[in-house]
Amino acid sequence: MPDSAATRYRWRVLRAGSIKLDGGGMFGIIPRPIWTRLVTPDEQGRITLSHNCLLLESSAGQRILVESGSGNKLDAKSKAIYGLGDFTVIDALREADCDVRQISHAIVTHLHFDHAGGLTRFADDGQVVPSFPDATIHVQRREWDDALINRSTMTRTYLPENLSPIRDRLRLLDGPPPFAPGYVPKRDEAPASNLQSRQREILPGIWGLVVPGHTWGQQAIGFTDDRGRVVVFTPDLMPTVHHVGAAYNLGYDVEPFISMVTRRWFLHAAVENDWLLVLNHEPGNPLMRAVEDGKGWFKLVEAQ
Repeated sequence: MPDSAATRYRWRVLRAGSIKLDGGGMFGIIPRPIWTRLVTPDEQGRITLSHNCLLLESSAGQRILVESGSGNKLDAKSKAIYGLGDFTVIDALREADCDVRQISHAIVTHLHFDHAGGLTRFADDGQVVPSFPDATIHVQRREWDDALINRSTMTRTYLPENLSPIRDRLRLLDGPPPFAPGYVPKRDEAPASNLQSRQREILPGIWGLVVPGHTWGQQAIGFTDDRGRVVVFTPDLMPTVHHVGAAYNLGYDVEPFISMVTRRWFLHAAVENDWLLVLNHEPGNPLMRAVEDGKGWFKLVEAQ
């Protein structure tokens, strides 16, 4: 297990613009009359989400980006479909008084366009170039391998223009999955291995944890902050506060059943270890703590 307390980080949430995704896709098998009680779709059936990212800074001044949003490379038609504006993670960093060359490392949960698109950008000459010229990119090896051959339920989410320019600056991680390959767990089954044995150090004080279901190589990212809190950036396992329920999987998940199983043990770990969760697409307050709901499951309560 990485010594997460050895290096602590100051951090802040970056809002890298909003994105609108189909409400039915975001709530999977949950009927529309139920999910519309939680969030109101627009006239096209889309719900508004946020590209939430994190900016971490060590005591030595090293700056690390977690997640990168959609970026600026989508064409006009795609931008209209997803309700994207021109504000990107680069603008969010500028508002935080951080230049792109100050980012030494960038970590992404997975490589779908709305999470990894901001790792690259259009240069003035129209070429696609890395957004963070001096940064090493960290992602799970399984995620990279799947992205290269587009193992996804969506046809256009692992985009070559997001992948090729970062190929020579990757550091691939080999975090173990919670269950052995090929094993099908029960609905309420916890991994046989302990949590700490599955956490893999990404950088001093920062660890990754494979949380499969949405993709096979998706990872949560954790660290200890300068107030001693264990902060965990939560990927599309639970993108908003409305996705805490057992069956609240995304229609985009490669394995919805595994998403449900993963969500159970992940939330149990969040309660047991008092994690401060940062939800990656929550448009409201993304800072949450998980608590048991007294009915055999969990709920989220707002944190500061």
